[in-house]
Amino acid sequence: MRVFLETERMVLRELTTDDTAEVFRLNSDPEVMRYLNGGVPSTLEEVRSETMPMYLARYERYAGHGNWVAVERETGEFLGIFKFHPNSPDDVGTFELGYRLRRSTWGQGLATEGARALIHKGFTDLDLSRVWAQTMTVNTGSRRVMEKAGLRYVRTFFTTWPEGPIPGSEHGDVEYALTRDQRCPKP
Repeated sequence: MRVFLETERMVLRELTTDDTAEVFRLNSDPEVMRYLNGGVPSTLEEVRSETMPMYLARYERYAGHGNWVAVERETGEFLGIFKFHPNSPDDVGTFELGYRLRRSTWGQGLATEGARALIHKGFTDLDLSRVWAQTMTVNTGSRRVMEKAGLRYVRTFFTTWPEGPIPGSEHGDVEYALTRDQRCPKP
């Protein structure tokens, strides 16, 4: 199991099948899933047969990048998952950032800490040209994390939800991004 990144309070490491129970616990919390699918909890079978295979396949598809388990640095306690990878194997200069943390950790700055560290790693170690994230317009908590991490509002857009409209989707989604030039302006 490979460690991808360490922050002051967290270690972001490679996801393994041993994490299935914790991912299930995370994805079965209606509040955690509220802005992802309207709060429908995942079943253990869905996590085993769909979610985990999708997450694990990303490492191969995206040359070692994908979803990273966040654990508490001192105790190893599961905190959640960060996503940091391109949307296609051909677009290696642009990574999407995402985060999903256990509700008990909300409001402690962990999402911002992880997002900032991933953005920094993306621009310094991975030579990315752009990092972006998206969320529902009404997800003020996630938007605040994006802003605190340095991402800037790009646009509001409307998409079709596979589950059908969920509360708040009538306001659309927002994209935030940061380019290398915005982060490190040329002299």
